[in-house]
Amino acid sequence: MDILPGIDLLDGKCVCAIHRSFAKEATFSQDPVEIAETWAEQGARLLYVADLDGARMGEPKNLKAVKAIIKSAKVPVYLGGGIRTVDTAKRLLDLGVEKIVVGTTAALDNNLAKEIFGKFADRTIVSIASLNGYVAVRDWQARTDERAEVFAKRMRDLGAKRIVFTDVSRKGMQGGANVISVKRVAKSIDLPLISAGGVSSLEDIKRLKALEEFGLEGVVVVTAIYSGTIKLSDAIALADSSD
Repeated sequence: MDILPGIDLLDGKCVCAIHRSFAKEATFSQDPVEIAETWAEQGARLLYVADLDGARMGEPKNLKAVKAIIKSAKVPVYLGGGIRTVDTAKRLLDLGVEKIVVGTTAALDNNLAKEIFGKFADRTIVSIASLNGYVAVRDWQARTDERAEVFAKRMRDLGAKRIVFTDVSRKGMQGGANVISVKRVAKSIDLPLISAGGVSSLEDIKRLKALEEFGLEGVVVVTAIYSGTIKLSDAIALADSSD
């Protein structure tokens, strides 16, 4: 199982270390390249990058920073935020992004989702943001009436090959990883799954690792590693263990 350090981009800067109530305790730079290099040096094999401006504005806005991360860290990058056309998807993949992450696009436009899957299936990840069990869209500002596991099945049937599941209520170490919800989604589909949101301890990593048998292949960790609550190297060692 992989541990994917998250890098949230806003106006060209990494904001992971400053969007928390304990931001004043953070010692991390806002330079996304420096952050990416730090995680790569500590053993990260993948990076999960979110273009927050792109998610809000409907098209990627931090491509300069993304390109610099790819060039400097030399670690495969998964990128989400504002990918709402086939042309945008192609442009990002041509830029060197390993996999694109689509969310709102897939939730609101079946035809577009199917087209993206048809062209870039193996390099596309569908993001399912769950709010109280239902799919959240538009940077989590709105909620649909579709259950997360139902949406996952629908995306699978349209051609999706991989899914990242985020429990919005658990973002920022709020209550730990929602292992029950992750398991429910994993069992509802026969696709590789990445979990995001809520990881606050190595025990969370251990509990999520137990879901490998249901297809869980990775865990995105953000706040816990920026705050120092978890050492990235320890999380990777646990995820790699055979215990």
